[in-house]
Amino acid sequence: MKLILRFCIAAILIASFQPVFAQPSAQDGATGIPGKFIVTLLGTGGGPPVRLRRFGPSTLIQAGDQKLLFDCGRGVLFRLTQAGVPLESITRVFLTHLHSDHIVGIPDLLLTPWASSARKSNLEFWGPAGTSTMMNGLQQAFAFDIHIRRDVDERFPAEGIRVLSHDVHEGIVYEHGGVKVKAFLVDHGPVKPALGYRIEYGGYSVVLSGDTRYSENLIQNSKGTDLLIHEASDPDAIRAHLDSEKLERIRAHHITAEQLGKLFVTVKPRLAVLYHTSGDYNLLSKLRNEYSGPVEMGEDLMTIEIAEKINLHQTTPTWQ
Repeated sequence: MKLILRFCIAAILIASFQPVFAQPSAQDGATGIPGKFIVTLLGTGGGPPVRLRRFGPSTLIQAGDQKLLFDCGRGVLFRLTQAGVPLESITRVFLTHLHSDHIVGIPDLLLTPWASSARKSNLEFWGPAGTSTMMNGLQQAFAFDIHIRRDVDERFPAEGIRVLSHDVHEGIVYEHGGVKVKAFLVDHGPVKPALGYRIEYGGYSVVLSGDTRYSENLIQNSKGTDLLIHEASDPDAIRAHLDSEKLERIRAHHITAEQLGKLFVTVKPRLAVLYHTSGDYNLLSKLRNEYSGPVEMGEDLMTIEIAEKINLHQTTPTWQ
């Protein structure tokens, strides 16, 4: 009788026990757990000259299942392919400014994934004033190809070549699925407007400087960031190739390594990474005169996973 009573009590306890799980938030999906937050440097080169080791400036940010592309420099589709990213998955693009070296890859991104019968959804662009005009002009420039492939020959879906463009100012420009993108003004000398971006996801943040001189506004928008990806130049390293007027023009557009070191001291990011660089071999040594914190020289196809611990991995580009 006592044995039967014990079984009955156990059955009642088991039946009444309800496991308690954390409630998923709207931004984190069904599991309640944010996905991975990964930055891939697709192109880290500086300026218009062709450099085979460093392609044009472009950065991919993957936040959970979202892929956001920042700038679209020369060779971006090559680097995306080398990184194993399906080209059709890139549908959201943010531009820091409209200098040619930051946008010359846009026609390739616009046309190639669609003409490969892969992209079936529209492309969306955010950027400074002039972005919408530029994108409308690109579609006019390629109107013949678009018409033939969409209406006459292959009959690719019209939605895949449709573009939505947004001219943005300072403030939150994108907020979806737990990802928040804030644009802020930076100082690129006479090139106005020029933007930096702060991307937040899962309690972590990344700041992209775009092209800028020493910028107090960037400092204010970078406070507390986990990863600060900042341009850097060393005009002295390329002095032999430029006359004094061109050197001064570079100084008027970009931050120096010494200034950048002081900026890092103020911001105190968990990790700082240099990109859009010139004079690579002198930058770190000059920066170290001002800053002793964690800093890396960015390389094409470097990936940085942002979590409780920041993990960095470098992939060597292949051409297969």
